[in-house]
Parts: sequence; structure tokens; C-alpha cells
Amino acid sequence: MTTAIPTSHTAVTVPEVMDALKLSRSKVYDLIRSRALPSYTEGRCRRMPLDALRTYMHNRLEEAS
Repeated sequence: MTTAIPTSHTAVTVPEVMDALKLSRSKVYDLIRSRALPSYTEGRCRRMPLDALRTYMHNRLEEAS
């Protein structure tokens, strides 16, 4: 069984974020554009630090409660 967020990585890809958050590709890029989800590019690849994804999820949970 696979986990939604890889624990062995320090950065995740857009498809991994899509899978973890169950969001569309365009919504993930909206989060990146709005700076709600920090990211960087390495060559042509977009990456998000795993800690940034966890922080985003934690903040969303706090807002919901």
C-alpha cells in the first residue's frame, strides 16, 4: 500500500501534492501562484518542500476548526 505523501523525500512533485490533497493540477498551481504553497523549480521541474506541504495542511486544519 502506498502513502499519499512520500516520507523518504524532502521535496514533492505537483502530482504527489495532487494525490496527497486530492486536488486538481490547476488548483495546485493556483496555490503555488497565490504563495499559499511555497515551491521552487529545479530545471523544468516544480518542487514543494515536504515541510511546506505539511505546514499548509496544518494551517488548513486550524482554519477549519
